[in-house]
Amino acid sequence: MQAESLAFLQTLLNTPSPSGFESQIQQVVRDHVASFADEVTTDLHGNVIACKNPGRPLRIMLAGHCDQIGMLVSHIDEQGFLYAQPIGGWDPQQLVGQRMVVWTEAGPVPAVIARKPIHLLNDAERKQVVKLQELWLDIGAADKAEAREVVRIGDPVTLDLGFCALRNELANAPGMDDKTGLWVVLEALRRADLSDLDCSLYAVSTVQEEIGLRGARTSSFGIDPHVGIAVDVTHATDCPTIDQRQQGDIALGKGPVVFRGPNMNPQVVRRLIACGEQGDIPFQLAALGRAASNDSNAIQTTRAGVAAGLVAIPNRYMHSAVETISLRDIDHAADLLAAFATSVAADEDFTP
Repeated sequence: MQAESLAFLQTLLNTPSPSGFESQIQQVVRDHVASFADEVTTDLHGNVIACKNPGRPLRIMLAGHCDQIGMLVSHIDEQGFLYAQPIGGWDPQQLVGQRMVVWTEAGPVPAVIARKPIHLLNDAERKQVVKLQELWLDIGAADKAEAREVVRIGDPVTLDLGFCALRNELANAPGMDDKTGLWVVLEALRRADLSDLDCSLYAVSTVQEEIGLRGARTSSFGIDPHVGIAVDVTHATDCPTIDQRQQGDIALGKGPVVFRGPNMNPQVVRRLIACGEQGDIPFQLAALGRAASNDSNAIQTTRAGVAAGLVAIPNRYMHSAVETISLRDIDHAADLLAAFATSVAADEDFTP
Protein backbone atom coordinates (compact mmCIF):
# COMPACT_ATOMS: atom_id res chain seq x y z
CA MET A 1 0.00 0.00 0.00
CA GLN A 2 1.29 3.45 -0.91
CA ALA A 3 2.21 5.73 1.99
CA GLU A 4 -0.31 8.35 0.86
CA SER A 5 -3.14 5.79 0.82
CA LEU A 6 -2.18 4.51 4.26
CA ALA A 7 -2.11 8.07 5.59
CA PHE A 8 -5.65 8.64 4.31
CA LEU A 9 -6.85 5.45 6.02
CA GLN A 10 -5.33 6.69 9.27
CA THR A 11 -7.07 10.04 8.81
CA LEU A 12 -10.42 8.27 8.42
CA LEU A 13 -9.80 6.17 11.51
CA ASN A 14 -8.88 9.25 13.55
CA THR A 15 -12.01 11.17 12.51
CA PRO A 16 -15.16 10.69 14.64
CA SER A 17 -18.29 9.52 12.84
CA PRO A 18 -20.97 8.09 15.14
CA SER A 19 -24.24 7.50 13.28
CA GLY A 20 -26.10 10.78 12.84
CA PHE A 21 -22.92 12.84 13.41
CA GLU A 22 -20.94 12.13 10.24
CA SER A 23 -20.38 15.69 9.00
CA GLN A 24 -16.70 15.85 10.03
CA ILE A 25 -15.68 12.66 8.24
CA GLN A 26 -17.78 13.59 5.21
CA GLN A 27 -15.77 16.79 4.85
CA VAL A 28 -12.60 14.68 4.93
CA VAL A 29 -14.08 12.52 2.15
CA ARG A 30 -15.04 15.52 0.01
CA ASP A 31 -11.58 17.02 0.30
CA HIS A 32 -9.96 13.70 -0.62
CA VAL A 33 -12.01 12.86 -3.72
CA ALA A 34 -11.93 16.37 -5.18
CA SER A 35 -8.64 15.65 -6.98
CA PHE A 36 -9.84 12.60 -8.94
CA ALA A 37 -13.66 12.57 -9.10
CA ASP A 38 -15.48 14.35 -11.93
CA GLU A 39 -18.43 15.22 -9.70
CA VAL A 40 -18.83 15.37 -5.92
CA THR A 41 -22.19 16.02 -4.28
CA THR A 42 -23.70 15.72 -0.83
CA ASP A 43 -27.40 14.90 -0.51
CA LEU A 44 -29.76 16.14 2.19
CA HIS A 45 -29.27 12.96 4.19
CA GLY A 46 -25.52 13.58 4.33
CA ASN A 47 -24.29 10.92 1.89
CA VAL A 48 -21.23 12.05 -0.07
CA ILE A 49 -21.44 10.87 -3.70
CA ALA A 50 -18.36 10.97 -5.91
CA CYS A 51 -18.59 10.07 -9.59
CA LYS A 52 -16.23 9.33 -12.45
CA ASN A 53 -17.53 9.45 -16.02
CA PRO A 54 -20.97 10.88 -15.26
CA GLY A 55 -23.78 10.69 -17.79
CA ARG A 56 -23.07 7.19 -19.11
CA PRO A 57 -26.10 4.93 -19.64
CA LEU A 58 -24.88 2.25 -17.21
CA ARG A 59 -24.44 3.26 -13.56
CA ILE A 60 -22.39 1.31 -11.00
CA MET A 61 -22.51 2.28 -7.33
CA LEU A 62 -19.90 1.29 -4.75
CA ALA A 63 -21.00 1.94 -1.17
CA GLY A 64 -18.99 2.04 2.05
CA HIS A 65 -20.60 3.39 5.19
CA CYS A 66 -18.73 6.09 7.06
CA ASP A 67 -20.57 5.83 10.37
CA GLN A 68 -19.38 3.94 13.42
CA ILE A 69 -21.13 2.74 16.54
CA GLY A 70 -21.09 5.14 19.44
CA MET A 71 -23.13 6.52 22.32
CA LEU A 72 -25.28 9.56 23.03
CA VAL A 73 -25.20 11.49 26.30
CA SER A 74 -28.68 11.20 27.83
CA HIS A 75 -28.21 12.25 31.47
CA ILE A 76 -25.82 14.19 33.72
CA ASP A 77 -26.15 13.36 37.41
CA GLU A 78 -25.59 15.65 40.38
CA GLN A 79 -21.98 14.49 40.79
CA GLY A 80 -21.13 15.33 37.18
CA PHE A 81 -21.10 11.76 35.83
CA LEU A 82 -22.58 11.15 32.39
CA TYR A 83 -24.92 8.37 31.34
CA ALA A 84 -25.42 7.49 27.70
CA GLN A 85 -27.56 5.39 25.39
CA PRO A 86 -26.08 3.32 22.55
CA ILE A 87 -25.87 4.29 18.89
CA GLY A 88 -25.67 0.93 17.15
CA GLY A 89 -25.00 -2.51 18.57
CA TRP A 90 -22.71 -2.60 21.61
CA ASP A 91 -21.56 -5.48 23.76
CA PRO A 92 -21.39 -3.65 27.13
CA GLN A 93 -18.54 -5.94 28.21
CA GLN A 94 -16.38 -4.26 25.56
CA LEU A 95 -16.87 -0.85 27.19
CA VAL A 96 -15.78 -1.48 30.78
CA GLY A 97 -12.53 0.35 31.45
CA GLN A 98 -12.25 2.06 28.06
CA ARG A 99 -10.99 5.55 27.27
CA MET A 100 -13.75 7.48 25.50
CA VAL A 101 -14.25 10.89 23.87
CA VAL A 102 -17.33 13.11 24.09
CA TRP A 103 -17.58 15.11 20.88
CA THR A 104 -19.01 18.50 21.85
CA GLU A 105 -19.54 21.56 19.68
CA ALA A 106 -16.55 23.15 21.39
CA GLY A 107 -14.31 20.17 20.74
CA PRO A 108 -13.42 16.73 22.12
CA VAL A 109 -13.72 16.05 25.85
CA PRO A 110 -11.76 13.03 27.17
CA ALA A 111 -13.66 10.56 29.32
CA VAL A 112 -13.42 7.10 30.80
CA ILE A 113 -16.23 4.58 31.15
CA ALA A 114 -16.31 2.08 33.99
CA ARG A 115 -18.18 0.59 36.91
CA LYS A 116 -17.16 0.00 40.52
CA PRO A 117 -13.97 -2.04 41.00
CA ILE A 118 -14.04 -5.82 41.35
CA HIS A 119 -12.97 -5.44 45.00
CA LEU A 120 -16.33 -3.81 45.78
CA LEU A 121 -18.55 -6.22 43.83
CA ASN A 122 -20.45 -8.73 45.91
CA ASP A 123 -20.68 -12.39 44.87
CA ALA A 124 -23.95 -11.90 43.00
CA GLU A 125 -22.67 -8.85 41.14
CA ARG A 126 -19.52 -10.67 40.05
CA LYS A 127 -21.65 -13.35 38.35
CA GLN A 128 -23.85 -10.87 36.48
CA VAL A 129 -23.24 -9.63 32.97
CA VAL A 130 -22.77 -5.88 33.09
CA LYS A 131 -25.60 -3.79 31.64
CA LEU A 132 -25.00 -0.62 29.65
CA GLN A 133 -27.26 1.42 31.92
CA GLU A 134 -25.01 0.52 34.85
CA LEU A 135 -21.96 2.15 33.25
CA TRP A 136 -21.09 5.82 33.51
CA LEU A 137 -18.74 8.27 31.81
CA ASP A 138 -16.34 10.25 33.96
CA ILE A 139 -14.94 13.47 32.47
CA GLY A 140 -13.40 14.61 35.77
CA ALA A 141 -16.11 17.17 36.51
CA ALA A 142 -16.60 18.20 40.14
CA ASP A 143 -20.39 18.34 39.87
CA LYS A 144 -23.33 18.65 37.48
CA ALA A 145 -22.83 22.37 36.93
CA GLU A 146 -19.22 21.92 35.81
CA ALA A 147 -20.11 19.01 33.53
CA ARG A 148 -22.89 21.04 31.91
CA GLU A 149 -20.40 23.80 31.10
CA VAL A 150 -18.70 21.51 28.56
CA VAL A 151 -21.19 18.73 27.72
CA ARG A 152 -24.75 18.87 26.42
CA ILE A 153 -27.45 16.23 26.39
CA GLY A 154 -27.30 14.64 22.93
CA ASP A 155 -23.52 14.97 22.46
CA PRO A 156 -22.11 11.87 20.75
CA VAL A 157 -19.46 9.64 22.31
CA THR A 158 -16.97 7.23 20.75
CA LEU A 159 -14.14 5.05 21.87
CA ASP A 160 -10.81 6.87 21.93
CA LEU A 161 -9.78 6.80 18.27
CA GLY A 162 -6.42 5.74 16.89
CA PHE A 163 -4.49 3.42 14.57
CA CYS A 164 -2.16 0.68 15.82
CA ALA A 165 0.02 -1.37 13.45
CA LEU A 166 0.61 -5.04 14.21
CA ARG A 167 2.89 -7.68 12.71
CA ASN A 168 2.38 -9.07 9.18
CA GLU A 169 0.66 -5.90 7.86
CA LEU A 170 -2.24 -6.19 10.30
CA ALA A 171 -3.65 -3.18 12.10
CA ASN A 172 -6.28 -2.46 14.72
CA ALA A 173 -8.45 0.52 15.56
CA PRO A 174 -11.97 1.40 16.60
CA GLY A 175 -14.06 2.03 13.49
CA MET A 176 -12.45 -0.43 11.08
CA ASP A 177 -16.16 -1.15 10.64
CA ASP A 178 -16.59 0.41 8.19
CA LYS A 179 -13.92 3.01 7.49
CA THR A 180 -11.99 0.23 5.75
CA GLY A 181 -14.94 -0.28 3.39
CA LEU A 182 -15.19 3.46 2.85
CA TRP A 183 -11.46 3.59 2.05
CA VAL A 184 -11.89 0.71 -0.44
CA VAL A 185 -14.70 2.32 -2.47
CA LEU A 186 -12.90 5.66 -2.65
CA GLU A 187 -9.63 3.99 -3.59
CA ALA A 188 -11.40 1.85 -6.23
CA LEU A 189 -12.83 5.01 -7.76
CA ARG A 190 -9.35 6.56 -7.82
CA ARG A 191 -7.78 3.44 -9.35
CA ALA A 192 -10.42 2.89 -12.04
CA ASP A 193 -8.78 3.87 -15.34
CA LEU A 194 -11.03 6.42 -17.05
CA SER A 195 -9.86 5.29 -20.49
CA ASP A 196 -11.28 1.81 -19.81
CA LEU A 197 -14.40 2.94 -17.97
CA ASP A 198 -17.56 2.47 -20.04
CA CYS A 199 -19.98 3.31 -17.23
CA SER A 200 -20.70 6.01 -14.69
CA LEU A 201 -18.89 4.88 -11.56
CA TYR A 202 -20.13 6.19 -8.21
CA ALA A 203 -18.38 5.82 -4.86
CA VAL A 204 -20.68 6.69 -1.98
CA SER A 205 -19.80 7.40 1.62
CA THR A 206 -23.11 6.32 3.13
CA VAL A 207 -24.44 7.47 6.50
CA GLN A 208 -26.37 5.75 9.28
CA GLU A 209 -25.77 2.13 8.29
CA GLU A 210 -25.38 1.13 11.92
CA ILE A 211 -28.92 2.24 12.78
CA GLY A 212 -30.79 0.72 9.83
CA LEU A 213 -28.98 0.96 6.45
CA ARG A 214 -30.52 4.39 6.03
CA GLY A 215 -27.91 6.18 3.89
CA ALA A 216 -27.63 3.34 1.40
CA ARG A 217 -31.39 3.44 0.88
CA THR A 218 -31.52 7.16 0.17
CA SER A 219 -28.35 7.42 -1.91
CA SER A 220 -29.16 4.42 -4.11
CA PHE A 221 -32.64 5.81 -4.71
CA GLY A 222 -31.05 9.04 -5.91
CA ILE A 223 -28.39 7.43 -8.11
CA ASP A 224 -30.72 4.68 -9.43
CA PRO A 225 -27.80 2.32 -10.20
CA HIS A 226 -27.97 -0.76 -12.37
CA VAL A 227 -25.31 -2.42 -10.20
CA GLY A 228 -24.63 -1.71 -6.54
CA ILE A 229 -21.81 -3.27 -4.53
CA ALA A 230 -21.51 -2.68 -0.81
CA VAL A 231 -18.14 -2.98 0.89
CA ASP A 232 -18.32 -3.75 4.60
CA VAL A 233 -16.47 -5.87 7.12
CA THR A 234 -17.23 -9.50 7.91
CA HIS A 235 -16.21 -11.77 10.75
CA ALA A 236 -12.76 -13.29 10.41
CA THR A 237 -12.90 -16.84 11.74
CA ASP A 238 -9.15 -17.43 12.08
CA CYS A 239 -9.15 -16.98 15.85
CA PRO A 240 -10.28 -19.15 18.79
CA THR A 241 -13.91 -19.99 19.71
CA ILE A 242 -15.56 -19.28 16.32
CA ASP A 243 -17.33 -22.19 14.58
CA GLN A 244 -16.07 -22.27 10.99
CA ARG A 245 -18.71 -24.85 10.09
CA GLN A 246 -21.34 -22.12 10.34
CA GLN A 247 -19.32 -18.93 9.80
CA GLY A 248 -16.99 -20.18 7.04
CA ASP A 249 -13.21 -20.28 6.82
CA ILE A 250 -12.32 -16.57 6.58
CA ALA A 251 -8.78 -15.48 7.36
CA LEU A 252 -6.97 -12.16 7.56
CA GLY A 253 -4.49 -11.62 4.73
CA LYS A 254 -6.06 -14.03 2.23
CA GLY A 255 -8.00 -11.37 0.35
CA PRO A 256 -11.42 -9.70 0.44
CA VAL A 257 -14.52 -11.86 0.73
CA VAL A 258 -17.00 -12.20 -2.14
CA PHE A 259 -20.38 -13.29 -0.82
CA ARG A 260 -22.80 -15.66 -2.54
CA GLY A 261 -26.47 -15.99 -1.62
CA PRO A 262 -29.96 -14.57 -2.25
CA ASN A 263 -28.94 -10.98 -1.47
CA MET A 264 -26.35 -11.09 -4.25
CA ASN A 265 -26.98 -10.96 -7.99
CA PRO A 266 -25.39 -14.10 -9.52
CA GLN A 267 -24.09 -12.20 -12.56
CA VAL A 268 -22.35 -9.68 -10.32
CA VAL A 269 -20.83 -12.48 -8.25
CA ARG A 270 -19.57 -14.31 -11.34
CA ARG A 271 -17.97 -11.14 -12.67
CA LEU A 272 -16.26 -10.40 -9.35
CA ILE A 273 -14.86 -13.94 -9.25
CA ALA A 274 -13.70 -13.69 -12.87
CA CYS A 275 -11.98 -10.35 -12.22
CA GLY A 276 -10.18 -11.82 -9.24
CA GLU A 277 -9.03 -14.90 -11.12
CA GLN A 278 -8.01 -13.06 -14.29
CA GLY A 279 -6.23 -10.29 -12.40
CA ASP A 280 -4.51 -12.65 -9.96
CA ILE A 281 -6.21 -10.78 -7.11
CA PRO A 282 -6.63 -13.00 -4.03
CA PHE A 283 -10.18 -13.34 -2.70
CA GLN A 284 -12.22 -15.63 -0.47
CA LEU A 285 -15.77 -16.91 -0.89
CA ALA A 286 -18.48 -16.91 1.76
CA ALA A 287 -22.14 -17.91 1.86
CA LEU A 288 -25.05 -15.92 3.26
CA GLY A 289 -28.49 -17.53 3.17
CA ARG A 290 -30.51 -14.46 4.14
CA ALA A 291 -30.74 -10.75 3.52
CA ALA A 292 -27.48 -9.12 4.63
CA SER A 293 -27.37 -6.85 7.66
CA ASN A 294 -25.44 -4.21 5.70
CA ASP A 295 -25.85 -1.76 2.83
CA SER A 296 -26.15 -4.47 0.17
CA ASN A 297 -29.58 -5.29 1.62
CA ALA A 298 -30.95 -1.77 1.13
CA ILE A 299 -29.29 -1.37 -2.27
CA GLN A 300 -30.77 -4.59 -3.68
CA THR A 301 -34.37 -3.59 -2.96
CA THR A 302 -34.18 0.06 -4.04
CA ARG A 303 -36.76 1.22 -6.61
CA ALA A 304 -37.44 -1.70 -8.98
CA GLY A 305 -34.39 -3.61 -7.76
CA VAL A 306 -30.63 -3.38 -8.24
CA ALA A 307 -28.09 -6.05 -9.22
CA ALA A 308 -26.38 -6.17 -5.84
CA GLY A 309 -23.05 -7.50 -4.64
CA LEU A 310 -21.20 -7.67 -1.36
CA VAL A 311 -17.43 -7.54 -0.95
CA ALA A 312 -16.25 -7.70 2.65
CA ILE A 313 -13.07 -7.14 4.62
CA PRO A 314 -12.23 -9.84 7.18
CA ASN A 315 -12.32 -8.28 10.64
CA ARG A 316 -11.42 -9.77 14.01
CA TYR A 317 -13.16 -8.48 17.16
CA MET A 318 -15.93 -6.51 15.41
CA HIS A 319 -17.64 -3.71 17.36
CA SER A 320 -14.78 -3.38 19.81
CA ALA A 321 -11.89 -1.02 20.52
CA VAL A 322 -9.44 -3.33 18.73
CA GLU A 323 -11.06 -4.26 15.42
CA THR A 324 -8.26 -5.92 13.47
CA ILE A 325 -7.84 -6.15 9.69
CA SER A 326 -5.15 -6.84 7.09
CA LEU A 327 -3.89 -3.90 5.07
CA ARG A 328 -3.26 -6.31 2.20
CA ASP A 329 -6.95 -7.27 2.16
CA ILE A 330 -8.19 -3.72 1.70
CA ASP A 331 -5.57 -3.06 -0.99
CA HIS A 332 -6.71 -6.15 -2.93
CA ALA A 333 -10.36 -5.19 -2.44
CA ALA A 334 -9.77 -1.81 -4.11
CA ASP A 335 -8.03 -3.53 -7.03
CA LEU A 336 -10.89 -6.03 -7.38
CA LEU A 337 -13.58 -3.37 -7.53
CA ALA A 338 -11.61 -1.19 -9.95
CA ALA A 339 -11.15 -4.25 -12.19
CA PHE A 340 -14.87 -5.03 -11.96
CA ALA A 341 -15.89 -1.50 -12.97
CA THR A 342 -13.53 -1.33 -15.93
CA SER A 343 -14.61 -4.79 -17.16
CA VAL A 344 -18.27 -3.85 -17.58
CA ALA A 345 -19.55 -2.94 -21.05
CA ALA A 346 -22.06 -0.15 -21.61
CA ASP A 347 -24.72 -2.63 -22.76
CA GLU A 348 -24.08 -5.19 -20.02
CA ASP A 349 -27.17 -7.07 -18.83
CA PHE A 350 -27.16 -8.21 -15.21
CA THR A 351 -30.63 -9.77 -15.29
CA PRO A 352 -30.38 -13.08 -13.38
